[in-house]
Amino acid sequence: MKILIGDDHLLFREGLCRLLTQLDDKASFVEAGTFDEVRDLARDGQDFDLVLLDLQMPGFPGFSGVQEICEAQAGTPVVIVSASESQADVRAALDAGASGYIPKSSSVKIMLSALNLIFSGGIYVPPAAILGDGPGVGGGSAQSGGGSGGGATGAPALTQRQRDVLRCLREGKSNKQIAYELGLSEGTVKIHVTAVMRSLGVRNRTQAVIASGDITT
Repeated sequence: MKILIGDDHLLFREGLCRLLTQLDDKASFVEAGTFDEVRDLARDGQDFDLVLLDLQMPGFPGFSGVQEICEAQAGTPVVIVSASESQADVRAALDAGASGYIPKSSSVKIMLSALNLIFSGGIYVPPAAILGDGPGVGGGSAQSGGGSGGGATGAPALTQRQRDVLRCLREGKSNKQIAYELGLSEGTVKIHVTAVMRSLGVRNRTQAVIASGDITT
């Protein structure tokens, strides 16, 4: 596994390297302290298995920079690891194409679980980002603890917004179409889709539609 770590704090980068060897003891690391360095490394033909990116490193141009790295490393999970726990930053990062958002305040266990989830095709968002009914974000819990979630027992507790998203899934609509219909960002739709799959105890959209047969939307 080859991992690119972009953060301007050397001590934090070194800590991440030690932590990530728990995922793969043969992992190799490429480190960058500025956004320009991250961009050059992402563009120079190297294929990374994971990119970890801070939001506040020198030269960071905003969330267009996240999109730029995602496009340069197409198919590679780009995960934000940031001191910011703002819901707006989480949504903007997902909108830009990030596969997850891990606050720097997270425990080692949570960070490893989040990365395992992302490697299995999920999207990690911190629980605080989906609590309450802030703008564009419904209640419930996204798939944030790793794994695929246990099977649902009884009728899953979905918020109305999650039921709206589920209805659109049943109609075969893409995240972009759902976002347009419900007036949400695509990043917020991703959060809701993940939360629906978590509640239903399934791994993908097709299974979610099948498992939701008795749920009224």
